[in-house]
Amino acid sequence: MAAPEQIQQISNGVIGLGLDPAELPIEHYVEYLVELSRWNKAYNLTAIRDFDTMLSHHILDSLAICPYIKGKRCLDVGSGAGFPGMVLAMANSELSWMLLDSQVKKARFLNHIIQFFKIVNVEIHHGRIEQYRPETSYDLVVSRAFSDLASFVDKTDHLVATNGIRLAMKGSIQVDELAGIKNRDYEVQQLQVPGVKSERNLVIIR
Repeated sequence: MAAPEQIQQISNGVIGLGLDPAELPIEHYVEYLVELSRWNKAYNLTAIRDFDTMLSHHILDSLAICPYIKGKRCLDVGSGAGFPGMVLAMANSELSWMLLDSQVKKARFLNHIIQFFKIVNVEIHHGRIEQYRPETSYDLVVSRAFSDLASFVDKTDHLVATNGIRLAMKGSIQVDELAGIKNRDYEVQQLQVPGVKSERNLVIIR
């Protein structure tokens, strides 16, 4: 059961992002973090342990890219414990998400979350991105701290639809990393995430 103060805390963070808490499953996000904390004790899914930091660095950080989500078929590469893919899927049930991760324990946790919340718009694929060959390409491919930009582009070229986009969630970005995608059409958007003091950027690659 989500505590009222935690619900209010997430609602305040969502408002800080410019989003409407009434349109998001705030209580489910609290319960998500409770489940993550419980699994963390046995499986070490994330280095972040306290609720406040998990809220800001996982939930709010994921929701910060909501305005940039395009298309219906979405893929989260290296989803880990579900950030950002699971959080974004819970925010909009009309989108179809595939969450991919190479670690068994993380894929197992993601499947648990699907069952726990009865989520119908998410599938989990356990495996490496290089070996993933879906029948249909994706409108959107997103990653958070997956790899350098050039590697991300190279490893996902076969997954993006003709008019699709890629979103790479990054901290600070070095000039030489951007040089690795100089032949691509891209832009960098700086993100402001409540509770996150470090630099956050989103690289949009078309």
